[in-house]
Amino acid sequence: MGPFRDGWLQSDVDAVITRGDPSELLYVPIVISLDPPDCQWATDICIQLASHADPTVRGNAVLGFAHLSRTCGVLDRETIQPIIQRALTDSDGHVRGHAHSAVDDTSHFLGWDYPEIDANS
Repeated sequence: MGPFRDGWLQSDVDAVITRGDPSELLYVPIVISLDPPDCQWATDICIQLASHADPTVRGNAVLGFAHLSRTCGVLDRETIQPIIQRALTDSDGHVRGHAHSAVDDTSHFLGWDYPEIDANS
């Protein structure tokens, strides 16, 4: 997927992050969240990329939280939930769409509730 091949290493991810090219960075959250070698490492990268200037990178980082809720079974709610909630009101539709996926998956796999969303449904 993108700059990553089967058997990628954390050093491959670090190299892409160091280069900072959005056309490569957009793959990072997806690759690391679908099969994380270390859940905290993957979560930390998604947190970092969730505030990236590029909306595709930002949206994919938020989608990474959805994947991590399934693959890791635990996320720091105090840190992650506000990021997802902010993404729901992002100016970019890609980010908002992935935020809705993250709400669905964190609700399903982690039991998180989003009262302000439920009240507006």
